[in-house]
Amino acid sequence: MLPRLAITPGEPAGIGPDLILMLAQHAYPAALAVLADPGLLRQRAQHLALEIKIKELASLDQVQAHTPGELQVLPTKLTTPAIPGQLAKENAGYVIQSLEQAANTYLKGQIDGIVTGPVHKGIINDAGIPFSGHTEFFANITGEIPVMMLATETLRVALVTTHLPLSQVAGAITADKVRYTINTVHQDLRRYYGIKQPRILISGLNPHAGENGHLGHEEIDTIIPAIQVLSAQGINVSGPFAADTLFTEHHLKNADAVIAMYHDQGLPVLKYSGFGRAINITLGLSILRTSVDHGTALDLAGTDNIDPGSFDLAIKTAITIASQKGNNEITTRPHSPQALWAKFSP
Repeated sequence: MLPRLAITPGEPAGIGPDLILMLAQHAYPAALAVLADPGLLRQRAQHLALEIKIKELASLDQVQAHTPGELQVLPTKLTTPAIPGQLAKENAGYVIQSLEQAANTYLKGQIDGIVTGPVHKGIINDAGIPFSGHTEFFANITGEIPVMMLATETLRVALVTTHLPLSQVAGAITADKVRYTINTVHQDLRRYYGIKQPRILISGLNPHAGENGHLGHEEIDTIIPAIQVLSAQGINVSGPFAADTLFTEHHLKNADAVIAMYHDQGLPVLKYSGFGRAINITLGLSILRTSVDHGTALDLAGTDNIDPGSFDLAIKTAITIASQKGNNEITTRPHSPQALWAKFSP
């Protein structure tokens, strides 16, 4: 059977709807269902002069193989019309509803993966809805602990900490957190990519990885002990390496993934090497979710001056992973999606 994916466009005033319409013209070996307002997609298609047939679904049981030039849409209605480039907090609930619907259908076993477009966190919070990001949103539903990983076709970077002020990073890096991140990356590289013995490199927190305690003690007190514990358990992990030389060919040629200590330590390198061709993969969850590596680009919404490369790769990656379920040594998280649905469902 073809993998079934739910796609959420994200912020309706941003480029998410535009990207989906552009990619609708491509061929994908999957059944794709877009969770969005059909009127929004028709209006934006007309605005962009794209001839895309919008087929409305009564339920995801009706979704079929994707046909280029057509979008299968499970309707989620906007509260107010969306104007390209103009945020409206009235539509924040629409964005959240599409994500809830995607999670619900995944946990009920109706789809095999979720691909998310960019959202605008600020406007959602302005509407009075607490929201810190897709990763945290899905983690709250499953009750699991997520790990953020961004990936290009040649580089994967996971993070120990994510969206924190720099002043809080050192205090957030604990031995438990480092061990959990390493173990999750190890398990999910096996589960998603079929890598039997992933090779994982760890960055230090401080310049020169602490320089034997002269530039900080986090490496000695926290990071090195965590690496030693997991290495003794058979995980192929090494480090900590100085972050300023870790992202070089000498090191990366021997790595399946790099784990950085904080957001702006690892992601600038990845985005420099592959911006527009990178994706976000949420590890550690029973829900398979991929996403774009960019924001809503409000100034480009409603124009044809946008690059769909990241969204295209997010869809293709989700298809690849969903298609090989059962072929890898590790195929599921400890909790099944159905069991999580039973817990989540009212």
